[in-house]
Amino acid sequence: MIDIQKQIDYWRDQAVSDMETAEILIEKKKLLPGLFFCHLTIEKILKAHFVKNYNAVPPKTHNLSYLIEKSNLNVNDEQDKLLGDLMNYQLEGRYPEFSIQAPSQIESANYLKKTKELLNWLINLL
Repeated sequence: MIDIQKQIDYWRDQAVSDMETAEILIEKKKLLPGLFFCHLTIEKILKAHFVKNYNAVPPKTHNLSYLIEKSNLNVNDEQDKLLGDLMNYQLEGRYPEFSIQAPSQIESANYLKKTKELLNWLINLL
């Protein structure tokens, strides 16, 4: 049997740490790696929600839409769009055959801001 609270804490703490990494990378103009970490941030906080809802270890998936659905969370249209956009940047970080253009520094900063807002909202729902 797993320690549910320990799992939730682990995933939440990892999400917060990845958010800090994303901030540093985007500030240093390492935009694609920074956006990859934005994706990781949301993936990990959603895994905390999965653990909370199912009392089980989360699935080994990177699909944010799947994790949102399995976590029984309702997101608004803007949040749903962000999830879809972030999925593009996780492919670049994991699979080099998928080539994607880095958005501008301003667009990346906007993704970062929205990721932080979504992270904080999801933390408050835990």
